[in-house]
Formats: sequence, C-alpha cells, structure tokens
Amino acid sequence: MRDLLLLGASGLAREAAAAAQSRHRVIGVLDDDPALRGTRVAGAEVLGGMAHAAEYDADLLVCVGSGAGRRSVVDRLDALGVDDRRYTTLIDDAVRVPDGCAVGAGSILLGGVVLTADVTIGRHVVVMPNSTLTHDVRLHDFATVTSGVSLAGSVRVGEAAYIGMNAAVRQGLAIGAGAVIGMGAAVLADVPDGETWVGVPARPVGVPHPEGRS
Repeated sequence: MRDLLLLGASGLAREAAAAAQSRHRVIGVLDDDPALRGTRVAGAEVLGGMAHAAEYDADLLVCVGSGAGRRSVVDRLDALGVDDRRYTTLIDDAVRVPDGCAVGAGSILLGGVVLTADVTIGRHVVVMPNSTLTHDVRLHDFATVTSGVSLAGSVRVGEAAYIGMNAAVRQGLAIGAGAVIGMGAAVLADVPDGETWVGVPARPVGVPHPEGRS
C-alpha cells in the first residue's frame, strides 16, 4: 500500500480518499488556506501549504475542483521540480479500463464511470460518478466531467473545460478549451473555447431560445 498526499482540502479530496482505500494510505492533505492547518479531511490532517509537496516521499493527487485550479497547482509544483512521475492516477476499483484506453497521470475516475473503447483521458482530468465515455472520446488535460454526463463517440473535450451534471454531448463534437456546459444541457454543436452553453438544445449564455425560452 502506497502513501498518498492529497493537494486541496475539498469535497473532491474526501471522494478521492474513499476511492483510494484499497491501494493507498492517505498520510495528509496540503492546502494553502492557513486557517485549515491542523484540521482534518477524511481523517487526514492538513499539514501545510501545497509548496511543501516536494518535501514528502509520497504519491501526490491534486484534488482542486476546477480544471484551471488544478493546472495552477501543477504549474507551481512543476517549477519546484515536481514532475508527472510523482502524481498517482486514481481509478475507483469498480471502474474497468479496457485495453486501448489510456488514462493520464494525476487523473481521477470515480465509481460508476464507464469507458467503452479507445477512450483517451489526459493529465489531471476528473471524471465524476456514473459518467459514460463512449468510443474514441478524448478528454484533454485538466478537463472536468461531472456526475451522470454522457459523451457520445469521438467527442473531444478541451483543456480545463467543465461539463455539468447530466449533460449530454452528441457524437463527433468538440467542447473548446475552458468552455463550460451547464447541468442537463444537450449539446448539438461544437462549443468554442471559453464559452458557456446551457439548455436543451444548448446555446451560448445570452442567446435567446427560438421558442422564447432562455
């Protein structure tokens, strides 16, 4: 059983700690909020700021909820000499990763996630429970796929994009880097970088629905 240090005192850290129980021993949490020092997350003590990660002989897992936030932490630690070899990839015991699929360093796949064929998941991606990634889906680094999302074949999700709970994306589409898809949205067209789309069918925020609904 390997030692694991969680970076970020968050709800995601508690979920990760639960998923890690069979293979890791969580030895502590690092967080930059000084008010959290000495408190506990999932039974593990908050030991100090994230800059101390390089001092520990343990696997690391970034548990910041937003993709941009995870990217910021990884960039900071990279400058301190922390490279991809230090980050564990956390896959819940109930999740099957078929041959032909790949999951990058630092990524988190929670219970109920389904990968079918030739799915590629980048670095520090988070996929929340009961999401379905079908054939040839590609999630770029730091993407976040929340609970119950369905991605049809060959969907591409850009770096640090966020897909809200129970959203669905039609086959072959691209969700741009930094884009946000709202809860329950049905995406039927490519989403440009940095835009927020909501609704059924999904449209950019501020664009009226043709039937008069927002």
